[in-house]
Amino acid sequence: MRRVLRRMRAAARALLTDPVGAPRAPARPVVAAPPKPEPARKPAPHPNVGLRDANLSSWFSNERGELFEGFPIAETDVVLDVGCGDGGNSLFCARRGAHVTFADIQQESVEKVSREFQKHDLPHTALVTDVNPIQLPDGFADRIIATEVMEHVDDPAAFLRELVRVGKPGALYLISVPDVLGENIQSQLAPPAYFEKPNHIHIFSRTEFDRLISESGLKVELKRYYGFYHTMWWTLFWGSEEKTFDPKRPSLIESWERMWARILSSRDGAKIKAALDQTLPKSQAVVARKVA
Repeated sequence: MRRVLRRMRAAARALLTDPVGAPRAPARPVVAAPPKPEPARKPAPHPNVGLRDANLSSWFSNERGELFEGFPIAETDVVLDVGCGDGGNSLFCARRGAHVTFADIQQESVEKVSREFQKHDLPHTALVTDVNPIQLPDGFADRIIATEVMEHVDDPAAFLRELVRVGKPGALYLISVPDVLGENIQSQLAPPAYFEKPNHIHIFSRTEFDRLISESGLKVELKRYYGFYHTMWWTLFWGSEEKTFDPKRPSLIESWERMWARILSSRDGAKIKAALDQTLPKSQAVVARKVA
């Protein structure tokens, strides 16, 4: 064994010696220049997770022709979308062939939605209004939408009376507000301005919401609770979202979006979502009809 080791050491010395016997250093390995670091960028959220969640909450069903469960849209309908926001509800109705009037207190929102309608050559009427009153005649619309609006208005009862005025006899109404359970969480984490005008100046208990709908002259046909995904999204946004972006570590919100997408794609994803929506919903919604 010792003889073998001596031979191996002699061979190694020979590899490090030039033809005249002078020792030489090992050649330096060739090392590629390090790549230039890419600028940090925030990863995009998981594609369509919000839309997938909404579809499972019975929103935007092309198969059933419904904006929401129990709220069908037909070509013959005249639709009024109050507090149109980014126009998602209005555009769905217009693509179903209905004539849509959309309204918002924010002029920039109305202008943005108008550009989308013009881009797709969809008929529409645009209004900038605080709905006090709304500049439309009595019995104007077959379908009236007011999603996540009532919590912003000074007098919710007067707001509902005005919506009822512009609906035809038998008109359907789709009205939603933040649910009290989700709002109670936000009230502990969001800055005070979130619950000041022009933001959420009302938190409606379920009983109070039902009472306001009934006293306005509407008959509730369906009520649903949904939006656990959004309750958690806002909780992370207010409570513990990182203030700076670390490209090596996804943000909490992005991690939540991806986790929720995986849950929805799992075998029992729809059941898990339904159970959590009932436990900690973001919103409560009713479909109601104007009594003829």
